[in-house]
Order: sequence, then C-alpha cells, then structure tokens
Amino acid sequence: MSETRLIHGFHAVTAKLRHAAADVREVLVAEGRQDGRMRDLLKAAEAAGVRVVVTDPKRLDGLAGGPRHQGVVARVAAQAKHVTLDDVLENLAEPALLLVLDGVTDPHNLGACLRVADAAGAHAVVAPKDRACGLNATAIKVASGAADTVPYVVVTNLARALREMQEHGVWVAGAAGEAEREIYAVDQKGPCAWVLGAEGEGLRRLTRDTCDVLARIPMHGSVESLNVSVSAGICLFEARRQRRG
Repeated sequence: MSETRLIHGFHAVTAKLRHAAADVREVLVAEGRQDGRMRDLLKAAEAAGVRVVVTDPKRLDGLAGGPRHQGVVARVAAQAKHVTLDDVLENLAEPALLLVLDGVTDPHNLGACLRVADAAGAHAVVAPKDRACGLNATAIKVASGAADTVPYVVVTNLARALREMQEHGVWVAGAAGEAEREIYAVDQKGPCAWVLGAEGEGLRRLTRDTCDVLARIPMHGSVESLNVSVSAGICLFEARRQRRG
C-alpha cells in the first residue's frame, strides 16, 4: 500500500469521498454506530467503491489521537496534489480572490480559515512553508470539507509569493489594526488578496512592506482584536459585497 495519512470526522471524510474518492484507501467506522449520518457515509463509501472496516471505538481513539473522531477515520493518500499560484491564477473566470495567512500556526484556525474561504468563494488559501501549522488532520476536520474544495498553496517565501501575485495584477491588501484606512475603503472589485497574520502578532514586517495597502477592521466594542478566521470572513465577504454592487 502506498504512503497514507489519516483524516477523521464526518465532514472531512464525506468531503473526501465526494471530491477525491480515488485518494481514499479505506474508511474505519466505530462498531455499534448506526445513526443517519453513519448510514449516509456508508452509502457514499459504497458508491465510491471504498473498503469499510468496522472496528472498536478505542482503536479509532488511538488512530485519531483522541475521542473527537465522531466514529469515523479514513486512510487517504499521503500527498495531496501540489498546487501552485500559477495553477490557481491561470484559468479563473472572475477576478481572483485569495486569502493569505502569515504566521498562523494553530490548525484549528487554519481549518476555520479554509471553511470561511470556501463560504466566500475564495480561489485559494496561501501560506508559507515555515511558521505555519500545515494541513494536518485537525485542520482538515475543522475545515468541514473545505480542505478538499479550496486549494491550499504552500510557498517557500511569502513576500516573493505576494510579489508574484502583484505581477499577475492582484491587489494585495494587508489587515492591520493600526492602519488608518478601513477595509470598506479598499476597492476589492478587481483581483484581490487579503493578507492576515496571527491574532496578537499580526503581519511580519517584510509582509507588511510588500502589501499594496494596509487596512483595518473598525472595532466598536472593548476587544482589540478578532480571531484570524473571523477577520478573514469579514474581509472576504466585503470583497463579495463590493463585487455584487
């Protein structure tokens, strides 16, 4: 058997069966669970011709690193298809909308950002190889299927990748709490990439210097910052609002 990795949770496994069934080697399910969600998942596995193994829930605990697998673990191909910025930008039918993450090391945040990107119709999530958590099983589970619908582009040098976007005509906007301009004043009708840093740390200096513009989300309460996935949703959906107008 070729090299594999594990994913878990109903959303992650079902999305993989729907969008990339050829990558699924087998699905392991907890014995005794026969509710509607499990029956739907088993039907999807059967339709895709994927082997199903019924096993002890404690074995799933060991495979998933804890009990939060919801009774389903899948063994899938280890390497996802490598996607580059050129792959994403070459054949778009509308102006590019990208989410760039600078220094997001929490897989829960990455998964939530992928989910937001999918909901907003972003064409890719871009992150550096270093100072990032990577697309692990936790991020995939939190993404609730978005890890298989939104391209996740890993770049060696983030500043260089931003300059490549600019060469493709993409306007690069960085979210920064101290910026004078509000995000609503940034024209996002054309190709646009929103760059967000980790909560508290923000954007690195070189990343900030490479952006075409810095803008802030206006805060009206007592908190000073938002979770990166919340900020991503605000920025991306503002782009969608402008494009509808």
